[in-house]
Amino acid sequence: MAGELISRRGFMKGCAVGASALVGAGLGSPRAFAGGRKRPNIVLVVSDDHGMDALGCYGNEVIKTPNLDGLARDGVRFTNAFCTTASCSASRSVILTGMYNHANGQYGHQHSYHHFISFPDVKSLPVLLTEAGYRTGRIGKYHVAPDEVYKFDVAIGANSRSPVQMAEKCKGFIDADGDKPFFLYFCTSDPHRGGGTANEVATRPDRFGNKAKGGYPGVKEVKYDAKDVIVPPFLPDSPECRDELAQYYQAVCRVDQGVGKLLSVLKEAGKDQNTVVIYISDNGVAFPGAKTTLYEPGMNLPAIIRDPRLRKKGITCDALINYADLAPTILDFAGVSDTGRMQGRSFKSVLGQEHPKGWDETYASHTFHEITMYYPMRVVRGRRYKLIWNIAHGLDYPFASDLWAASTWQATIKRGEKYYGKRKVDAYLHRTKFELYDLKNDPHEIDNLANDPKHAKTLAEYKGKLKAFQKRTKDPWILKWGYE
Repeated sequence: MAGELISRRGFMKGCAVGASALVGAGLGSPRAFAGGRKRPNIVLVVSDDHGMDALGCYGNEVIKTPNLDGLARDGVRFTNAFCTTASCSASRSVILTGMYNHANGQYGHQHSYHHFISFPDVKSLPVLLTEAGYRTGRIGKYHVAPDEVYKFDVAIGANSRSPVQMAEKCKGFIDADGDKPFFLYFCTSDPHRGGGTANEVATRPDRFGNKAKGGYPGVKEVKYDAKDVIVPPFLPDSPECRDELAQYYQAVCRVDQGVGKLLSVLKEAGKDQNTVVIYISDNGVAFPGAKTTLYEPGMNLPAIIRDPRLRKKGITCDALINYADLAPTILDFAGVSDTGRMQGRSFKSVLGQEHPKGWDETYASHTFHEITMYYPMRVVRGRRYKLIWNIAHGLDYPFASDLWAASTWQATIKRGEKYYGKRKVDAYLHRTKFELYDLKNDPHEIDNLANDPKHAKTLAEYKGKLKAFQKRTKDPWILKWGYE
């Protein structure tokens, strides 16, 4: 398999040379790839706030996700895929640029009153794919700016809470212009919080987009009893949490049905065997302890890739990859070798491997969520140890407005409980400068070893790794090592 991939890359490079010659004759573009019809179509599905805790193929035996589970059986399921920032808008900027958000300029949310946008000289994935001869289209949640940086050929209108309808509306784009491969960016707003409060339930959970009546076109609503849900260890096993998880599960099932419909549309168009399908979530589930944090539930996320050309199916890969690696990988699928200023690296070559070498460390960089949520964190995570540098550790940990209002969190505070899941409430609200965890012996990140003399050497080593990462990626916050 490795030899086959190497020879394929050699073929691509040879074709690229030929394409350059055609450019000189006015017959191609600088990034065009000869034999365009043989290049795969690429679909990138990004759900909103879907944690690894709520998928059958990742071990949840209660939730019903047959389409995503089937995608995993036909492809590769990553167990160590990480977002670099656990905030919707900033994370999407990383996905589409291959650059950490401290480098692309989108430090936090892109909203009218937040107005974080990427630098104008950034060249994003859709722009590079257009130059390479791909048709590019997007549907659903966008949440990045400016448009000229994140330019797609086509923007397809749809209700991003209605994934089956979204898939239906992609038919025209998928069927159009058979001479060019396509890239489709398919982004649901599910299972994000929103849509009001379920007042018919005693604990008044957030609806997570679920409708009280009527539902969504083409969706068979799958409802859950709160007593059946699986409460992950970072959350409190309370009535409020269980009721909110039941709503969350229902929204995840809507995403699953949308993915199933999208796969059917590809098959009906006769394009399923030449289309790479990638499924990820932008960040962890929308509960305190996951979303907006760089603890494992916030950043260790589902990532499933189906490449029909792979001989092996149902592979589980433990490579440590992150979302800065996605754009270079997609360009690799497209035969584009020039990734510009991207800071990630392609992991296409490891798709057929369960335990690839050289993928044992990853990094994260979070700065803002909403504009009132300044709390920069930098992370280096290895196979065993993980270091979080809380740059603004003197501040109380800030809350996203919807997480603060969540019935799960409010009940914890109103009852005066000392613990939220396995973590003390005070430890969640007030962080130390450094948090060092031994993930082998402490997978839930409770026992901070940063001040333990026995781990002084590991702490120093990981601080050095962080500094090198910041220097390599031109992180302005590197100045904080010396300035304060």
